[in-house]
Amino acid sequence: MFYIARTISAVLYPMFIPTYGMLIYFLGLRSLIQYPTPLIWIGVVGTLIFTCLLPLSVILVMIRRGNLTDIYIRNARQRTMPYIYSIVCYGFWAYFCWDVIKMPTCINLTAVGATVALLLVLLINYKWKISAHLTALGGLFGGMMSFSLATGISATWSLIGCSAAALLLMFARVYDESHTPLQVVCGYLLGTLATFVPNLIAQAIQ
Repeated sequence: MFYIARTISAVLYPMFIPTYGMLIYFLGLRSLIQYPTPLIWIGVVGTLIFTCLLPLSVILVMIRRGNLTDIYIRNARQRTMPYIYSIVCYGFWAYFCWDVIKMPTCINLTAVGATVALLLVLLINYKWKISAHLTALGGLFGGMMSFSLATGISATWSLIGCSAAALLLMFARVYDESHTPLQVVCGYLLGTLATFVPNLIAQAIQ
């Protein structure tokens, strides 16, 4: 069971989630959104670079130098520098979505919300070890709700799948004693609100 929990944590690693989201958006809904194929892959690869490869490379370098104990950064005191670098990378990703590939507003606001969520995780981390894993997955859930709200396209199955993944991830993070139940639930709520509320406000203004 311990290895199953570790596998779930690895597959749903926070830096993979934005790329999963882009794949769902572009490939899962391709027949509905009508994006040119080159733009689709520019969006997916750009997201992978800014939200995964660049932040992850810093973490791996810091592990090699002995600044971090592991890739999950279980020691809360070691999280500051990797998080700051990740926030900068996410900021560039939000700009990439907004100005370079010109995504719809709901996706742009989701990218901005994910960046803000990561900043809040960093700040909360000084006092309490909130789950970054669940914050990332909550951000994906909020982004899916935002897309459905903005377009009127049903995302029921995606939301069900994301909810099931969240339950599995909550179990995994608590089982391997990385977090308490309250830390994983709060992380999920934080991510969901950070990406959904900006879109909710945008829809209300319109």
